[in-house]
Amino acid sequence: MTTSKRVILTFLGLLAAAVLLMAAYTWAMLHISYSDGERAGYLQKFSTRGWVCKTWEGEILLTSMPGAIPEKFEFSVRDPLVAKELTNATGKRVILSYAQHKGVPTQCFGETEYYITKVAIQP
Repeated sequence: MTTSKRVILTFLGLLAAAVLLMAAYTWAMLHISYSDGERAGYLQKFSTRGWVCKTWEGEILLTSMPGAIPEKFEFSVRDPLVAKELTNATGKRVILSYAQHKGVPTQCFGETEYYITKVAIQP
């Protein structure tokens, strides 16, 4: 085998290894959660955003007691069924179950690190 073919094969092998490592890292960051929890509040905003990668993004207002200044909780949604539930719940009080994923390498999966897994609308 000539030297130029060996260099090309080595380069292609390293490139394939780098792509596989990046894919494995992305898969791990999306399937292993850093934390899980629930937040309750009024769904203020929910929409799709992005130029190339359209993602569902939203925010709820968390109020601890009447008259207090509400805190915003921003989140992302990857499941289309959850997105449909949230679209129908705009303006209502909701309980959101979420999984926090740190280190996701791109914003094509969501702009925040909080991914909503379940929605419950409060009466």
